[in-house]
Amino acid sequence: MVGTRGRDRSNKRNALLAFGLGLAVVWILVAAAGTAGAVDQTANETVSEEAYVEPAPEEGELYYEASNGDWVSYVNPRDEYRSPYLGDGSGKIGVTLLNEAGEPIVGETVPNTTVTIPTGETTSWHSHADPVTVQLPLTEHYDRPLDADQFGTTDDLPQGDGYMDSHTIEMHGHPEDATIEYGEAQVSGEHADKIEVVGYIQKAHDTWETDIDPLEAAEPYEEAGGGWTYEPDGSHGQVIVVLQLDGDVTGADGGSAVDDGTNDGDTNSTDDENTSDPDNETETSPADETNGDDGGDDGGSSEMPGFGVPAVVVALTAAALVAVRRAG
Repeated sequence: MVGTRGRDRSNKRNALLAFGLGLAVVWILVAAAGTAGAVDQTANETVSEEAYVEPAPEEGELYYEASNGDWVSYVNPRDEYRSPYLGDGSGKIGVTLLNEAGEPIVGETVPNTTVTIPTGETTSWHSHADPVTVQLPLTEHYDRPLDADQFGTTDDLPQGDGYMDSHTIEMHGHPEDATIEYGEAQVSGEHADKIEVVGYIQKAHDTWETDIDPLEAAEPYEEAGGGWTYEPDGSHGQVIVVLQLDGDVTGADGGSAVDDGTNDGDTNSTDDENTSDPDNETETSPADETNGDDGGDDGGSSEMPGFGVPAVVVALTAAALVAVRRAG
């Protein structure tokens, strides 16, 4: 009799232990599922246009120009020399267009849109200035949509991270006391409402520092300066206008894209000087599957296979209760 009661107590203890272990397993699974969901949400940031990945030319390749160990330069079809050549003053004016995740793009999702940067008489000799006009998508209007590696770092290069990220014009031949001026960038056209002018990054009299985040480094127009004056020992200057797709408008933030067709602005219309010519090649953006989420997944990586966590909770609880009843 005593042995039977002992076995009964042992069975009950085992059943209760099994019940407790079952609940522990359930909580672990729930916590793991929640953690996986949080990770997936961060990793699957949605963008309306994938990053445009174009490796910078390496030494010995076409379009690689020169480097002195402090800077590296690439051939730019919009690089022009003033005639008459008045001095060593050089410069660069351009834009970088980023998707909602801050990655360089060429504007394939915002066609028939133009970015205009007013410039003054000092640069009127340049065929792509006064004003600087950038038409989107870049791949449809320029034989080299991106010509500069303005941001990022790598041990292999004195500047940049080895991937092109900006569209610019370059100019040479200004006197070393000349002043370069530019106005606020204006976005017009079919999808102008989808592009935000984040700010301006201006650097003069020194080598361009690429180890910066364009979104963090961009400043309002007034703070950036609106131009620079060359100095005898500082005869270079440049400005990059930072643009970004607005997730609230494109719908990449999870909402519905807003496009009422009322943004066909004509206030910044310019001539066709910078449109594509018959010799230009249209480039196709290489696939880049490392960024963002196309809105679908493989059935929910944050969920357990089969019926998911709720079914496991029910099953384990039921099994534990059955074990307790049998033990009793």
